[in-house]
Amino acid sequence: MLEQFDYIVIGAGSAGCVIANRLGEDPRKKILVLEAGGSDRSLTVSMPAALSLPMNSKRFNWGLKTEPEPGLDNRIMNLPRGKGLGGSSSINGMCYVRGNPIDYELWSAKGATGWHWANVLPYFKKLEQVSENCDLRGNAGPITVTKGNSKNILNQKFLEAGAEAGYPLSKNMNGIQHEGMSPMEMFVKKGKRASASKSYLNPALKRGNVRVVTHAIVEKILFEGKKAKAVLYSKYGKTFKVVAGGSIILSAGSIMSPKILKLSGIGPKEELSALGIEVVKNFDEVGANLMDHLELYIQYQCLKPITLYKYLNPFSKLLIGIQWILFKKGLGATNHFESGGHIRSRPGILYPDIQFHFLPVAISYDGKKDAGTHGFQVHVGTKRAKSRGWVRLKSNNPSDSPKVCFNYMTDPQDWIDMRACITLTREIFTQNSFSDVIGDEIAPGNSCKTYDEMDQFIKDKVESAYHPCGTLRMGTDRRAVVDPRTMKLKGFDGLFVVDSSVMPQATAGDLNTPTLMIAERAADLIKGKVMSEDAFAPIMGDFYWRERQRSQEINHDFSSDRKNLEKLIKQSNDL
Repeated sequence: MLEQFDYIVIGAGSAGCVIANRLGEDPRKKILVLEAGGSDRSLTVSMPAALSLPMNSKRFNWGLKTEPEPGLDNRIMNLPRGKGLGGSSSINGMCYVRGNPIDYELWSAKGATGWHWANVLPYFKKLEQVSENCDLRGNAGPITVTKGNSKNILNQKFLEAGAEAGYPLSKNMNGIQHEGMSPMEMFVKKGKRASASKSYLNPALKRGNVRVVTHAIVEKILFEGKKAKAVLYSKYGKTFKVVAGGSIILSAGSIMSPKILKLSGIGPKEELSALGIEVVKNFDEVGANLMDHLELYIQYQCLKPITLYKYLNPFSKLLIGIQWILFKKGLGATNHFESGGHIRSRPGILYPDIQFHFLPVAISYDGKKDAGTHGFQVHVGTKRAKSRGWVRLKSNNPSDSPKVCFNYMTDPQDWIDMRACITLTREIFTQNSFSDVIGDEIAPGNSCKTYDEMDQFIKDKVESAYHPCGTLRMGTDRRAVVDPRTMKLKGFDGLFVVDSSVMPQATAGDLNTPTLMIAERAADLIKGKVMSEDAFAPIMGDFYWRERQRSQEINHDFSSDRKNLEKLIKQSNDL
């Protein structure tokens, strides 16, 4: 007899863990979660400061690479994606950023009906647990959110330098004011990584009606007409079929979700037919519209020994590790991204399109190469690049990784914006706050001055911030893949898509928090009952955004007239 479940969830990443938890709140429902990876039990996953280790581990990372990127002289880029319980929330940098409220007004303007700021704010509040008392924050959610504890003076200097350069200060970028320089928050609970697995899936498993199968490679979704009925998966060479009495929720992420749909016969006809896959529906946009955030490291020498460089030796790392293992405190209990900011690249941009992550050490994100001296850096990049890429099948073998190409920097505007990242960052570091500690510029370096020199630095050094999204975008237009009012795959019954692939636009910030929000709201849509929109949902910005690139006064609330705000979004060239 075939085993039957009320819900089958494909993927135990950030979204899948939320879905399993929320749908499992009904004890009458029987839920199966299929995860291609294994357990997330590991000290390197739990320890925030060790984030580079699981990110570079074959156990926790799919090890994906892009196709040669045409806009970057055919560079092949690294694309870490989480493999195992918690998905990418178990290997990411743990930065907790909701995004800007106008992000969700932009989603709505792009056809994501029901996803504007007042609609999504209740779900951000529902998912989080913060210590501060604020009408815009949540205090009882599964995700514990904390601020950094290292108290390195360079973090404060970065915030002060931003203010000296004319940018506003914000007490919290996840509070009423997103724009400006601000302390950062992180996914950390009692000194340990607060992944989606630990925060959502583990509590769900304790109820007894949620079951997880790890090392399960989904081969395809099976249909009866337009009704999704079952899932075929393999484990250790054996093939299994499980039947969905209710629905199937595809939550495999922006790379693997389109792969699974295509293996199931849903995607561009030419691509599927060429691989011998029977076409269930010709759907051109499945795997299209791929977006990401790119970033550069702008690095400087530090004239005083106050950076984290003094802790990069084996003995200091051992002491930090022992302190963390025994007490879950100290430098091992933070991701060290404790200050950052969001600014606009030029006049005429309605809301921030550049993000900063400051780090009090000069080192690569994967931790493999440091500058060999005391230094500090900021990771800076654009948030709404114009370039778009794709995810395509390499073969009809479910075990093969898909082909991925972002087409990074193939739109001319992206070069203008990325040069602005370099220029505006340099200006911040020339402020008085850094005058007593700043030495030579390590990267790009003092010799990098002209546009041509900047462009070459960008081609050579730009890196992904690991925020792919958009490959199964939701919208009401004919070409959109997912219905934003139900989260169903258009044209089908019993099949929902819930992960970062449904985003019609990348948000102004790290993507894990918005992905959790999407899953929280989608779970209610699947149940048939969503929370009412928030009556207090301010959208703060600069009234004079057309005329100026920066202002220390972010005190205009755009929320009173959403129709006019949509017109402003169109005027700012974000549609």
